[in-house]
Amino acid sequence: MTQKDINNWIMYHEIHQLSRLGFTASRIARHLVLDGRTVRKLLAFSETEYERYLLKGSQRVKLLTPYQDFVKEKLQVYPDTSTAQIHDWLKEFYPVLPQVSPRTVYNFVMFVRQKFNIPVLPITREYFPVEELPYASQAQVDFGQYNMRQANGTRKKVWFFAMVLSRSRMKFICFSDVPYTAQTVCLAHEHAFAFFGGIPQTIVYDQDRTLMVDENMGDLILTATFKQYTRLRNYQLHFCRKSDPESKGKVENVIQYVKKNFLYNRPYSDLETLNSEALAWLARTANSLVHNYTKKSPQNEFEIEKLILREYSPITIEPKQDKMYHVRKTNTVAFKSNFYSLPMGTYQGTSTKVKIKEVDNTLQIYSLKDELICSHPINLLTGQTIINSNHKRDNSKSMDQLREDVAGLFSCKEAAMEFLQHIKNVFPRYTRDHYQAIEKAIIKNQTDQQDIAKTLDFCIKNELFNGYEFEQVLQVFTLPSNTHEKVKSIVLLDKRNLQKAGETPDKSDIQDYEKIINP
Repeated sequence: MTQKDINNWIMYHEIHQLSRLGFTASRIARHLVLDGRTVRKLLAFSETEYERYLLKGSQRVKLLTPYQDFVKEKLQVYPDTSTAQIHDWLKEFYPVLPQVSPRTVYNFVMFVRQKFNIPVLPITREYFPVEELPYASQAQVDFGQYNMRQANGTRKKVWFFAMVLSRSRMKFICFSDVPYTAQTVCLAHEHAFAFFGGIPQTIVYDQDRTLMVDENMGDLILTATFKQYTRLRNYQLHFCRKSDPESKGKVENVIQYVKKNFLYNRPYSDLETLNSEALAWLARTANSLVHNYTKKSPQNEFEIEKLILREYSPITIEPKQDKMYHVRKTNTVAFKSNFYSLPMGTYQGTSTKVKIKEVDNTLQIYSLKDELICSHPINLLTGQTIINSNHKRDNSKSMDQLREDVAGLFSCKEAAMEFLQHIKNVFPRYTRDHYQAIEKAIIKNQTDQQDIAKTLDFCIKNELFNGYEFEQVLQVFTLPSNTHEKVKSIVLLDKRNLQKAGETPDKSDIQDYEKIINP
């Protein structure tokens, strides 16, 4: 009997026992958190009938039964294999495998594991205790985020920076209401060094995008701002391997400590209040209570460590000024050897400028009034033109207003509105483009109303509900009736001698030139 069968019998007897005590089926279902139909079904079974029911279910032929030996062999050799990998192997070795869902494969693999007693072997990692580092030799840094409740019931996301001294476990945290950038990370470091009154020899980091652009087998490419700051502060940097947070477990514990002890159920009012409350929490709890591992108070240990920290003298980190970028007449802006499109109409002359910010590999373009115009993913290549197709359209007018303006260019507005409505029905996603093509064709050629009316009538009769076809038909109707150029009369320079008009210029004989060249 398998464990599943044992559980089924326990549930069966529990349901019948509660029924004998006078519980109704619905009340049993609520008590055992079961479906009411399941309870009523099991109450209708006698023990013999339920035994036959279980035997029938265990002997039911499964769709993947022909592949049982294959799955069993793989699991016995590789017991840690995932169900998804088994599914892929089945499709690889059996091209005629029936179409089954991943859930079906999962159920079958679990059935094989249970039938042949092949447990899942989790991948374990070997650990070894780390010796306590010397005082002031190392600190660890990490970032966290949390959704806090506000008084009005909504949620407010906050981001926080944490630094912990590895030996004393002295902690520092500070909060921000916007994601950290390289500039604000440097400023957070300054706050931490001021809090500790010194600088450790080495700081351990994750491979965070605000600090590091890329890593290639140990070669680190830091962001320009952070690289300049670390050179100024002159401490050693140690970056953990990717996806290996356990290598800086001290600060990882601090992140969880902040979330579960300080932030849990704490209301958010404003950023200044939150940071002052955080400092108070550090003083009375995080740095005051005895540490669970060292069995010492971080504050008492810090009294020793602060004497060994490198000397700290504050520096001023000026907030980074947003650089102005000129908008080209093509409604694009140049940034790091690439061109990024802007919405049609952004260019308002040679003095048009915008601000650009880099946020999480996204280029955000703002007006001089700090209004977001658009955003683009940053292209790492150079010489590229990144265009948002929606920027080609002039969206300054609403669709209804644009339709009214275009219809107003026709003498028969009702017919024009009907024609424009047909275009909208045929091209719902590109209606604006067709309307603008019609408007441009009429205004550009300064066409009279008679030709416009002929064009509209022709398009409606022939069901040409297309702005660009309207433009072509309009060009045909506006061609002049006589396209042959008139012969212009000869204008004499000397009107007193009319005989010159009939004179023919002398022509040279090629033989004369040959006699001169070849005498």
